[in-house]
Amino acid sequence: MYVGLRPRISACLYCSRFVIPVGYMWRTLDWMLRSYQPYVTMSRGNATAEESVLLDYIALGSTRAIFRALKYNHRVIFWSSLLATWTYLFQPLAFPTTLIIPPDSTAQSIRSLGLIPDVAELNAFAAAAGFVQAAVFNGLSDPPFIHLAWSTAEFIFPTNIGLNGSMTVNTTGIRSNPHCANPVSPLIPVFDLQFRSQVSDQQYGVAPAPCGASLGLNETFVPVVFWFWKTKPDQTSEAQTVFCNPTMELFNVNAAADLSSGALTTVAILNNYTESNNLTGSPLNGVPFNAVIFPESANPFIQARANATKVGVPGAIFRSALQQVNGLQSVFDLPNGFLDLTSTVYTQHLAVTAKSVYFVNQNTTLPAVRSYMVPRLWIDPLPAHILAFLLFASGFLGVFLQLINRRQRRNLFLATLPGTVAGALALTARSGFGDLLLPYDDVATIEKKFDGLRFRLDKRTGAIIADDYEPMGDDTSFRGPDDAMMSLLGHGNRDMMKSSSQLASEAALEAAGHPTWKGSQLKTPYDK
Repeated sequence: MYVGLRPRISACLYCSRFVIPVGYMWRTLDWMLRSYQPYVTMSRGNATAEESVLLDYIALGSTRAIFRALKYNHRVIFWSSLLATWTYLFQPLAFPTTLIIPPDSTAQSIRSLGLIPDVAELNAFAAAAGFVQAAVFNGLSDPPFIHLAWSTAEFIFPTNIGLNGSMTVNTTGIRSNPHCANPVSPLIPVFDLQFRSQVSDQQYGVAPAPCGASLGLNETFVPVVFWFWKTKPDQTSEAQTVFCNPTMELFNVNAAADLSSGALTTVAILNNYTESNNLTGSPLNGVPFNAVIFPESANPFIQARANATKVGVPGAIFRSALQQVNGLQSVFDLPNGFLDLTSTVYTQHLAVTAKSVYFVNQNTTLPAVRSYMVPRLWIDPLPAHILAFLLFASGFLGVFLQLINRRQRRNLFLATLPGTVAGALALTARSGFGDLLLPYDDVATIEKKFDGLRFRLDKRTGAIIADDYEPMGDDTSFRGPDDAMMSLLGHGNRDMMKSSSQLASEAALEAAGHPTWKGSQLKTPYDK
């Protein structure tokens, strides 16, 4: 049973362990894609400073990277950052899969012991007989608030759907005992039964069997005898009878009901029910209805219900015998064949009758405890479907993005992984444009100095190269006052000056001990 904060934390951690690794994996892959993107852009050439050397997707984070990627039309980064962002929804969506509600201390009962006022209409008896017939034909279990021979007062279940647990309530219950037995010798003739073989070769029924203390009682309360008759293939007859003397017991009980189906799971006796009512006192005086025999009625509807009940219950017993694996004859051959079937079906009929006849409407507050067992997770449909969609979308989109990015990086050659200062220095050490920068330059100053430059990666060395750029038709020699940049990039006298890319290549080769005049004879590890 889950109570308080600790189980909530446990349930949260239990659900999170399935989605956190997936989210962490996609966020890590997104981090790698964002770190490589400036180099991917420069590998294509003609990249502005804003989308290459000045672009830091890592510092932006996945959420802000979405909008920056839209600005520069970096579609892979846009979808990758979007994927990484929605992975933060995995854990909140996974948490509602376990429903934990603190147990209540009370429950609302809507029934109490008492004889219903319209018992003479026989509606409850006919309904009970119909249920046992349906139960035999379709293999139905006991209805709510009935467990084997027990019938308990109804109480209100929680309205939460999908609850996986039980509610235990201290309430009142009736145990119906059929007390069925086979006839014993010597036989004492009490009544006669007549079988008409020309009507059917299989017949059944029930009749009153007053005896002992029941003598003088109304036939509705006397013991009964169920009889079953059939004609054998050799045209001889065979019959079985079962005598039943039903009783009822009233108790204060502790009843546990399953919250998902409403079925009683256990009933434990607390003590005897001692309060006086019209069940223990007049008119019943503790004697139950036999629930199959009723006096003749002038009302045709009531009489029809009486006939349906009188035929329905023994018919259900006989039908149960027909459904046995070895057939009807095996039940006749067994000494207790019909006794066992009669006890089972008649007990259920008495219990269903007791629930409908011996409990009246009355609201009462009862002590109760809700127990929530979690042998499996219950899935809340809305967040579960959203989570499932995001997980599948993440998988397909993530694989697709990795394939595209792999294709984008096929012309990208980096000796060190992006991110370290040493790696950045190695890529720019011989490029020349680093001389434009000073240690105290802020971002705005750097952007101004790099304005008018286009960046690319040298296809032989992998170094970052800066090329000067002028829009077509622009005769201005320089956009700013920095003489160092003018000298480096060769504005104003391009015929006599070399571009920074050429200077960078020559400087890199000279530093490596390879004169420029031998360039045609030398190859780098990147040359094929």
